[in-house]
Amino acid sequence: MALARARRNESAFNYWPGFVDALSTLVLSIVFLLSVFLVVQFFLSQEVTGKDKALEQLNAKIAQLNDLLSLEKLGKINLDDQVSQLRAGLASAEAERDRVKGLYEGLAGAGNDAAGRANELNKALDSEKQVSSRALAQIEVLTQQISALRRQLAALEEALDASEKRDKQSQSKIADLGQRLNVALAQRVQELSRYRSEFFGRLRAILGNRPDIRIVGDRFVFQSEVFFDTGQAQLLPEGRAELDKLATALIDLDHQIPAEIPWVLRVDGHTDVRPISSPVFKSNWELSSARAISVVQYLISLGVPAQRLVAAGFAEFQPLDTAQTEEAYKRNRRIELKLTER
Repeated sequence: MALARARRNESAFNYWPGFVDALSTLVLSIVFLLSVFLVVQFFLSQEVTGKDKALEQLNAKIAQLNDLLSLEKLGKINLDDQVSQLRAGLASAEAERDRVKGLYEGLAGAGNDAAGRANELNKALDSEKQVSSRALAQIEVLTQQISALRRQLAALEEALDASEKRDKQSQSKIADLGQRLNVALAQRVQELSRYRSEFFGRLRAILGNRPDIRIVGDRFVFQSEVFFDTGQAQLLPEGRAELDKLATALIDLDHQIPAEIPWVLRVDGHTDVRPISSPVFKSNWELSSARAISVVQYLISLGVPAQRLVAAGFAEFQPLDTAQTEEAYKRNRRIELKLTER
């Protein structure tokens, strides 16, 4: 039995030594590769370190060159400034040279003119000496004529004094007439104010207490929405109804106010500050004017005398409220009626 086990052991293959040899060979190979990698890594780090130093040196040289370039640019600017100053100085010197040259030429011409003038004066002096005898005779005649003129002047002064007295009297009369005219105008203004108060009182009673119609100072203010659609100048039916009431009051007022009082009803159109975008109206000026004209034309069609109506457009430049809100825009879009003098 023991002999059989020994035979079996001799016949089995022992692979363990080969495995150890292979493993040791692999370990040696790995150690060799690691050694080679470390050597290469060392040389690469040395190379990178050297290139970093070279790069730093290059950056330092570039910085120096930039500084030199900045200095060169600054020097060039200074040189350009100096050249400009030299050119300006040269232009001034040339202008001064031309001015001095002109003065010299003028003085030379003046000297020639003075010499010619002296010759002419000498000739004139000779002529004066020749006519001096005749001048003495003429002086006597002139003396007599001066005496006669003095007498005439005295007569004119007397006439002027009389005219000034009459002028003072006329001024007194004019001042008196001016005072009378001022009194008459004041009475007309008071009378027109009375009719305005009566007219506004009648309008207030006719139109009632509507929130879209209010009184601001001496004007009736209608919101544009009472008469027109947005961006339009065509009267709405409800606006025509309000104007029918207004026309009746105006016709009655025209019969009551004396004809010599030059009153008119001014219809003012106003818009808000937002620009209009319409093929019909190119600006708020045109829209506000067209709305005022529409109101005036309708009142004329109802029998209101045309000479008692005035249409004016103010666009967005007379706002009641300067806020940038819809409520402010609505207040500024309006038609105003003002009874005033022509």
